[in-house]
Amino acid sequence: MLWEYRVVEQRYDAVMEVVRDGRTVTEVAERWGISRQSLYAWMNRYAAGGLEGLADRSHRPRSCPHQLPAAVEVRICELRRRHPDWGPRRLHHELGRDGLEPLPSRSAIYRTLVRHQLIEPVVRRRRRADYRRWERDRPMELWQLDVMGGVWLTDSRELKVVTGIDDHSRFCVMAGLVERANARSVCQVFAAALEHYGIPDEVLTDNGKVFTGRLGPHPAEVLFDRICRQQGITHLCTGVRCPTTTGKIERFHKTLRAELFTGQRFEHLAEAQQVLDDWVEGYNTVRPHQALGMATPAERFGAKGSRPPAPTAPSSPSQRPTHPHQASASPTEVTRIVGSNGCIRVAYQRLSIGRHLTGETVVARVEPTLLQIFHHGQLVRTVARDNALEVRHLRAKEVNQRRRDRRPGSAPTTHVS
Repeated sequence: MLWEYRVVEQRYDAVMEVVRDGRTVTEVAERWGISRQSLYAWMNRYAAGGLEGLADRSHRPRSCPHQLPAAVEVRICELRRRHPDWGPRRLHHELGRDGLEPLPSRSAIYRTLVRHQLIEPVVRRRRRADYRRWERDRPMELWQLDVMGGVWLTDSRELKVVTGIDDHSRFCVMAGLVERANARSVCQVFAAALEHYGIPDEVLTDNGKVFTGRLGPHPAEVLFDRICRQQGITHLCTGVRCPTTTGKIERFHKTLRAELFTGQRFEHLAEAQQVLDDWVEGYNTVRPHQALGMATPAERFGAKGSRPPAPTAPSSPSQRPTHPHQASASPTEVTRIVGSNGCIRVAYQRLSIGRHLTGETVVARVEPTLLQIFHHGQLVRTVARDNALEVRHLRAKEVNQRRRDRRPGSAPTTHVS
């Protein structure tokens, strides 16, 4: 006949061998295959509660220091339900912006969302070791442009969105709705962006017919290429069937489609454009961008808002300072003649304006952080000012002057203020 030997009885027999039979704790622990600490614990529990004290107890810890307070969990769940597109990183950023202390970690927020079934847990993908995120070093160096469809009116007509973002800052520089994405409509939106924000160094597009006529049996210059040539813009095209080259604008389209245009129809184009403008305003100035360290695109672009005032042309080229290269808090204006190579020098920097302006007189507005070039009142170039070049030049000039002063027979140089 088999007898079920329960765990409580085994513990009781081990304790009795020490208490009743007088064996040592070490001997009994070796015989039962347990540690001495466990046997001592059983003896204390038996002395305190008898046979019932030897029963299994809950292994739940008395406290959990990293457990989120209930109020914080409720706040996280409310934010997630209010904004279903916010992930743990965005929620972490918003809670920190609201001044929550102590701020929960992103992993704690993720576990909270999973526990309340607000997101589906997924296996985390390991980042590739050779993965590199490329971007240009400064704003206005490269714009990525593209055309997106899928915007519908109530009468079943489809609209197209002509979009463009700055590669360095992800700032949306253009987002215009058109009924047909032909060359004239696309170039009108592009020209408005150039007039509003200035001329970038380069633009990157795909090989669509509205952007380039390089492909095909009879290559020709389309309107978009002509605008780029006349404005001195380098037009870059992706490889054939390589959408990852314009990955930033494609990712922008994914966000735009998911948050604004999916399942929504508009009465007319003007209404859709107003809704799009409001969304772009929030995207540029309010929405933090994960690829920018949770900064907004406007903060990195250097604008105070998504629609900064368009720069105006200099009133008169005669408003020139005595020392045009001297850095000051207020902008100064100087005139330059474009060389045969299409370049000028301003504030010790060499700028390419375009060979189509060879021999023309341009006006350069020198600001503490920016250089703006105007031709006949039209802004043609905006670049960041490199003050380090000016500092190095002035230091070298000062060193050379000291060397000349040390030469025998040379009179010391006097500076008249």
